[in-house]
Amino acid sequence: MTLQNKMTRRHALLKGLSASGLVLFGPAGIAQSALAADGVNIVNTSGTSGMTLQALMRQKGYMTKMGVNANIVNVADASRLMGSLISGESDLSTSAGFAQVLPAIEKGGKLKIIAGAQIVPVHAVYSKKPEIKSVKDLVGRTVGTGAPGSLLHTLMVAVLRKYGVDETKVNFVNVGSNLDVFRAVAAGAVDAGPSEVDFDYKQAEYGVHSLVDGELWKELPNFTFQAAYASDKAIETKRDAIVKTLAAFALLYRFADSPDSLDDFAKARAEATGKDERSEAETQWRFNRDNHSYSRDLILSDERINYMQELNKSLGVQKQILPISQVADMSLARDALKLI
Repeated sequence: MTLQNKMTRRHALLKGLSASGLVLFGPAGIAQSALAADGVNIVNTSGTSGMTLQALMRQKGYMTKMGVNANIVNVADASRLMGSLISGESDLSTSAGFAQVLPAIEKGGKLKIIAGAQIVPVHAVYSKKPEIKSVKDLVGRTVGTGAPGSLLHTLMVAVLRKYGVDETKVNFVNVGSNLDVFRAVAAGAVDAGPSEVDFDYKQAEYGVHSLVDGELWKELPNFTFQAAYASDKAIETKRDAIVKTLAAFALLYRFADSPDSLDDFAKARAEATGKDERSEAETQWRFNRDNHSYSRDLILSDERINYMQELNKSLGVQKQILPISQVADMSLARDALKLI
């Protein structure tokens, strides 16, 4: 294949993924000058949870301990993250939305899922309407989520199906982000909607409540929230650095899951958000500990991966269930565990 053909094929792939909503890449991409040529280049989104973990990683020095020269860049959304990986600007993401990588691989993206990250959903379903107490009460109601096929929409479909509710009998509204959904619920603009547990402590303040079967980390135990994934090229050329990076994150997850990590976690969250909100930090820390939110042992089972594939296929996000060997490579995670 000529260089021109390779460039044309990559352009077509990125264009196709962009049209499907998976990639938005261009001027808002990551500058090449920011990348570490002699190390591993990591791209993550800029959510509070991920930024807190990155701050905690800096505090504890696990990357240095494992001998990793890592450059971490944060982008605004998953589409930019995916574009950075597919284009080769970044080598891996250590914690990003799980479901989005599967259709990208199906469409030709040379990527592999290599480990778990924050594996349980960190969402609850909230409502301001006192008569809405359970998921079955949502029939005929308006539910705020993101766009069809987005994380919030997929979460809601999964929990509705669990309780035998036909999702076509629910009126979905594309509200936007977690924060947007919570605001819409609190304002009464929608009857219900999923948002992160960070808002749990604000229920009384805003006059909302979580549904009795709306704690999605309990209701959807096989729904994987975030994973680590890397480009095939990076796995081939930077395997040792990626393995060491995963080992550093395994150390981080184990520390964050320990009873001695609260003060450090609160400090890291303050650094990430620019606000010293101890009660909010403790709420998030306690949730993560109580529910073993982080993938301490990194390995994602075939069952978890196929659960997400089957859900994607039922929603039309994927056309077929791909072989595990095409979408995942847990050998890097296994090698990482040997280092700690």
